[in-house]
Amino acid sequence: MPELPEVEAWVRELDPLVSRAPIEIARPGHVATLKTFDPPPSALAGRTFEGARRRGKNLLFPTADGELVLRVHLMSAGRLRYVPVGKKAPAKPMFQVRFADGGELDLTEGGKKKRAGVWLVTPGGLDAELAHLGPDALDVDDAALGEILRGERRQLHPLLRDQRALAGIGRAHANEILWTARLSPFRLSTDLGDDEVAILATAIHDDLARALELRLDGKGDADVYRIHGRFGEPCPRCGETLRRVDFEEHTITYCPACQTGGRVLKDRRLSRLLR
Repeated sequence: MPELPEVEAWVRELDPLVSRAPIEIARPGHVATLKTFDPPPSALAGRTFEGARRRGKNLLFPTADGELVLRVHLMSAGRLRYVPVGKKAPAKPMFQVRFADGGELDLTEGGKKKRAGVWLVTPGGLDAELAHLGPDALDVDDAALGEILRGERRQLHPLLRDQRALAGIGRAHANEILWTARLSPFRLSTDLGDDEVAILATAIHDDLARALELRLDGKGDADVYRIHGRFGEPCPRCGETLRRVDFEEHTITYCPACQTGGRVLKDRRLSRLLR
């Protein structure tokens, strides 16, 4: 699933492109993609996007007149790209915005599950829809993170992924951040001391900033992720074999030597987790 660094890189790339020309037409290509009906996509015709923005994992395209915002959430397999005039565009995009100069903004999605979504809302409607989001992960400091961690007794990995607590982090970067901080994915948030909170806050910022720089340079997952999805390989820090815990829809990757004092966390599908 695209997470904060990847989404932010797309926003910076798209910002100057989507505001170059007025919108000619906006239309969904799949019945499940457009999540709103009033106002209709046709309301965008003749307007110009102010640029591209981001809130958490949401890509936002406000109109220059301040009346509408096109919101896009890519979910696990969505991709959004600008296609200049003369370049080959996707044959069947999930959603398409065509500009007066011939350029296109196209949403595509791989796989059979069509989960990516598009909303056309007013600025006030957008604020209401995204009011549940926590602070942006790139902006959180030690004090703010401490309040989040103490607010509810939860395991660190699911807490970091909870957009209501902290916006922008998903499964992959939760793995990377906790490995960077040398913390168990199942450590309880309320058990962290002040020094560990500071270490975790630094790890969040450093990992996301590093990943963003790589994404801006056009690097892919192989360069961005140091441990995520690399179970069975040696830990790049200590050489111990990276392990995993499988859940129904995601896998946690960790290093026993660096994060759990050598203890192996058992697969939740087979037995209880060991902390």
